[in-house]
Amino acid sequence: MQATAASFLARPLPCPRRIGRSAYGAVAVRGGVSPLPPRLRAVRCSMSLSIGAGSSDIGDSGFSYQYAPVFRRYRERDPYKLLGVDRDASEEEIRSAKDFLVQQYAGHEASEEAIEGAYEKIIMKSYQHRKKTKINLKTKLLKRVEESPSWVKAFLGYFEVPSMDIISKRLFFFAFIAGWSIATSAENGPAFQLAISLFSCIYFLNDKMKNLLRASTTGFGVLVGGWIVGSMLVPLIPTFIIPPTWSLELLTSLVAYVFLFLGSTYLK
Repeated sequence: MQATAASFLARPLPCPRRIGRSAYGAVAVRGGVSPLPPRLRAVRCSMSLSIGAGSSDIGDSGFSYQYAPVFRRYRERDPYKLLGVDRDASEEEIRSAKDFLVQQYAGHEASEEAIEGAYEKIIMKSYQHRKKTKINLKTKLLKRVEESPSWVKAFLGYFEVPSMDIISKRLFFFAFIAGWSIATSAENGPAFQLAISLFSCIYFLNDKMKNLLRASTTGFGVLVGGWIVGSMLVPLIPTFIIPPTWSLELLTSLVAYVFLFLGSTYLK
């Protein structure tokens, strides 16, 4: 009996078997609780879900669920259907729809990229359509000129369309002369300003024609033509819309400035 008890006590104890984990960083084993190593304790994780509404903490404060709304149509290929606008919508309406959707679905990267991409496609398509329309209009005008009679072609051959920089500079110059004439109309007539305008017109024409005699003749003819037209148009203007300090000579000179601007800018 004593020999049997001694042999039983001499047997090695079995190794503890892990059967579960407690909620306090320890492992439950058969015969007791064994603490976890320090590097395995208090492991926290964070998850970001796209379901539910709002942000909430469930259970342990280490778990956070952040809500990011998903745009249901973000996989739609038609940019108009994606933004929910008509094909004839204005740019302001399209921009408003884009801003509203971006604000509603902020936080979801795929939705934001789809909304911005649809807006850019519509705007780019609209720009290309306007550019194509302008090109078509220019082509139609050139085609009509080519199909016009010979005398029309000969008449149009005396004119040219310069760059916008030249047009704006000469427009500013003659507008300044006109304002100067109006400002000094109560003191004296616009004779001095007309002389400056005529010499300027001749200078601009000579720069293109490279012929001073032709430029002088053309400039003087433009001035005379403008003065004649002004003399016929000014009496037709109702007197109640004309300031009392503006004389007939001043109004006629304003019409002449317009003719001088057109002649020095568009004549070849």
